[in-house]
Parts: sequence; structure tokens; C-alpha cells
Amino acid sequence: MTSEKMTASEALNLYKSRDISEKLFGSDKTFLGNSSFRVASSQAAEAKIFIQFIALIIRARIYTLLRKRKAEMPGKPNYLSVPSALKELEKVELIRQSNGNYKLDHAVTATQKVILGAFGLDEKWIKAQARQIGKDIQNAAMPEEQKDDDEDAENEEY
Repeated sequence: MTSEKMTASEALNLYKSRDISEKLFGSDKTFLGNSSFRVASSQAAEAKIFIQFIALIIRARIYTLLRKRKAEMPGKPNYLSVPSALKELEKVELIRQSNGNYKLDHAVTATQKVILGAFGLDEKWIKAQARQIGKDIQNAAMPEEQKDDDEDAENEEY
């Protein structure tokens, strides 16, 4: 029952998505490691439950976006499941070069591009994030005096 007007197809999709949500909460023991809490206080248990709840929301969003992308594609690509997509995206990593700069270890693959496309991202975004993370890592490793000198140099006008 709902107060919203919708077609039978929309109602079925809504019902299925609710069923999926219930299954996600029921299966959190499997993919979130919730078989035992192993915490020392009730406050820690509450924090762990809250984090797991947020993780389930994120996982559900990833699932929805991947399912939508899969429906748009011809065939049934098996890499558009949540575990497969996350495993594929884990392969995107930075390496430190001998000069101290960081860069992507490998080019973004076609499979990774499809997965990123499901989230509205592309290869340019990954490269920009990699550059920014590399700069952040370099800045974190610098002594404080050198950071101040570099910031002053960036703020100077020529």
C-alpha cells in the first residue's frame, strides 16, 4: 500500500528494492563481519552498529547504480556485481616513483571505465584524484618549515 500513484511495474520494482534491503540487513553478518561484536562497551557496540548501517547504505547505493548500468548494457556482464566491481576497483593504485612523485600503477582498464561510468565518474576523474592524493602524501611527508615555505611561494604574485 502506498499513497503515491505508480504503475504496476514501478510498484513491483519498489517491492523488490525493499526485499533487497531486508536481505542486505539480514546478510550483514556475511559481508560486514557482524557474527560477533567483540567490543568492550555498549558505546563501542553502538558505534559499530552505526558504522555497519552506513556501510549498508553505501553498499545498497553501489548495488543500485551497478544494477542500473547493467540494465543499460547488452548482455549480462558479470563484473557489475558489488563484490566483483569492488575487487576490480581495488586494482587502481598509486605507486611512488624514484623522484618521489606518485602516479597510477596501471592505466584504467575498459572494465574499470564501465564500473566508474555507473557512478558518473571517468578516467579523468581518477587521474585528477591520483594527482591530488600524490600531492597530499608528499605534503604530509614534508617537514613543517618546508610546507610553510611552499605555501608562501604558491601564494606569492608575480
